[in-house]
Amino acid sequence: MVEQQESNKTVTVIRINKKENYKALLDIFEQDTLQRVVTKYKNLSQEELIRYTYIHYPYYATKSIIAKDILTSDELARIEKQKRKFETPILCTIGYEGISLETYINKLIINDIRILCDVRKNAYSQKYGFSKSQLEKACKGIGIQYVHIPQLGINSEQRQNLRSQRDYDILFDLYEKTTLQENVDALLYIRGLIEQDKRIALTCFEANPKQCHRSRVAKHLMLFPNIDYELKHL
Repeated sequence: MVEQQESNKTVTVIRINKKENYKALLDIFEQDTLQRVVTKYKNLSQEELIRYTYIHYPYYATKSIIAKDILTSDELARIEKQKRKFETPILCTIGYEGISLETYINKLIINDIRILCDVRKNAYSQKYGFSKSQLEKACKGIGIQYVHIPQLGINSEQRQNLRSQRDYDILFDLYEKTTLQENVDALLYIRGLIEQDKRIALTCFEANPKQCHRSRVAKHLMLFPNIDYELKHL
């Protein structure tokens, strides 16, 4: 069991509060790796450890708000070269099934996504990091705007007996004729976000876009006149 302890206003300390020999649960190779990491970094302060990470793995500093306080101008210049910036408008879709929050967030960063549109009816997940408040906080931390658009979601009971791709197709065909037709304003809102910020992603659970209603939302957005953005499934 771990608990969070606030030691002061700027540093958050996480401690294991259950007395158990976790090291003994590791095999000898894992124990050796752990010991080498401890030996190498145990004398570094928090700031020194962050600085070491930013210098040796500059990608992880591209969204940092403290890099300017602990790095030199030359080191900051190397960080700047790692940033992914695109001006080409794009509409992406992304599902979080089967991937960690870190992998998910990295996909957004690499593709320079600026607004994440959550099209789940109920933005709750038993998977860590993907409930509304958690995902919104993670996005805010890296400068991505999070927007929840529940009116474009599908009720969970409608998804209970989906066994084949045909089942999904029947459900989504009905979704296009009902929900999307009744919520054109929500689609126009997303279209406006694309025109404003250029790099938008629609998100839901399923990894396969063909088994997620976000693909039908994307389809209808691509049918609008004067399209100047491409569609990409992350």
